[in-house]
Amino acid sequence: MDEGKDSWIDGVIIKPLIKHCDERGYFLEVLRDDDNLLPRFGQSSFTMTYPGVIKAFHWHEKQYDLWFICKGEAMVSLYDMREESPTYNQKQIIFAGEREPMLIVIPPRVAHGYQVLGSEPVYLFYHTTMSYDRENPDEGRIPYDDPSIDFPWSDKIRE
Repeated sequence: MDEGKDSWIDGVIIKPLIKHCDERGYFLEVLRDDDNLLPRFGQSSFTMTYPGVIKAFHWHEKQYDLWFICKGEAMVSLYDMREESPTYNQKQIIFAGEREPMLIVIPPRVAHGYQVLGSEPVYLFYHTTMSYDRENPDEGRIPYDDPSIDFPWSDKIRE
């Protein structure tokens, strides 16, 4: 897997997406098998989140996430928890959504979340390298306002 453009947390990959527009609308090629963005494929899911809401933070021990926001705008927040990483303890903000379409690959042990910006909901597709296991979920949680991360959220609704 290649390192992404405009990313500074080690292992995070950002693939800018190109809209092909004409008078009928647009076509957007999102993910191709030859992109080599994930080591394997496990599950594809979709979520809708209301304006102002913050969904953060969670992280995975083994699983990669690949995010695509197809509608709305969000401030995506990342925090590197990997002690062996050259970007350990660093934070990253990525503004993503329909105005700037992209894929964001989030490696294991990088805590992640987002806040919906503007007055429209966010529609987020996320693809993972593992299917969700209800009996043994690969997921840890950190409160959005954890003082050790001290993330600069907007003063809006919080979840």
